Amino acid sequence: MTSPDQATEIRLADRPYGEPTLDNFSIVDVDVPKPGPGQVLVRNVFLSVDPYMRGRMSSAKSYAEPYKVGEVMTGGAIGEVVKSDVDALRPGDVVLHQLGWRSHAVLDPEQAVQIDTEAAPMSAYLSVLGMPGLTAYAGLFDVAGFREGDTVFVSGAAGAVGSLVGQLAKLKGAKRVIGSAGSAEKVRYLTEELGYDAAFNYKDGPVTEQLAAAAPDGIEVYFDNVGGEHLEAAIDALNLHGRIVVCGMISQYNATEPTPAPRNLSQVIAKRFTMRGMLVADHFDLQPKFVAEVAPLVRDGKIKYSETVVEGLHNAPQAFLDMLNGANTGKMLVRL
Repeated sequence: MTSPDQATEIRLADRPYGEPTLDNFSIVDVDVPKPGPGQVLVRNVFLSVDPYMRGRMSSAKSYAEPYKVGEVMTGGAIGEVVKSDVDALRPGDVVLHQLGWRSHAVLDPEQAVQIDTEAAPMSAYLSVLGMPGLTAYAGLFDVAGFREGDTVFVSGAAGAVGSLVGQLAKLKGAKRVIGSAGSAEKVRYLTEELGYDAAFNYKDGPVTEQLAAAAPDGIEVYFDNVGGEHLEAAIDALNLHGRIVVCGMISQYNATEPTPAPRNLSQVIAKRFTMRGMLVADHFDLQPKFVAEVAPLVRDGKIKYSETVVEGLHNAPQAFLDMLNGANTGKMLVRL
């Protein structure tokens, strides 16, 4: 049994080369940290496990600072305030913050966002009403400029972001929504639970052929979470002036050699399509509008979401590896 004075941290033990393994992580028990003046101590309840974390395990320069070897990793988390020297946050309050991958976190007030667990389940603020939800919302409406009547293709459609993209598109009048996923079970989830018009298992055959069959009239929007073969297939399927949102390229995150660009990228000339990368951090101004619009849809059951919850902080590294290999449906979370 864990001592009440003991905390646990997950640290980056070594930088991975290619696909990460459990050896890249270390699990360390430490004393529970003590908050200083004007700080709060939070006991974490849920941790978020996200694809972008793979990039931060590398030393390569990117949009986010790399994790430091030997130090605690960070990420989204929700926890309960247990000690406070701040008037605005009292013991028992539930907050969202970015110091996950540990059982306890000391926060300054500006690092914590208080959440209402009566309005939605605690975990929803890391999934459908959190960063993945805002990513889907901003990517579809702001970056892609979705229009009623568009045909939308989403890769990684059963994941935390993709599962919401398709539902939002349908609710806003998409002509047709198509998704790809990595198992027959996920394909059924997309069509039978989330309302996708068509879906396919990318492991069943060439993506280009399967997408052409699912979208005989082409597509206007491609929401890319995968890259590689999916991106190439989407370019083939794009109609004139189509739009591509590049949210992620999980198929390439573990590559040890540079990956080639899509072989058909020259179609950008004839089709005059646009392709834009996106980071959710550029769209935090949309957060109030997103929550105001999407929270009622979640409450009323018009938007469905799924969470894959792994029990125990010690299992966070394995949950991360499983997420990179597509073992999750919806958001991958760790419950402490």
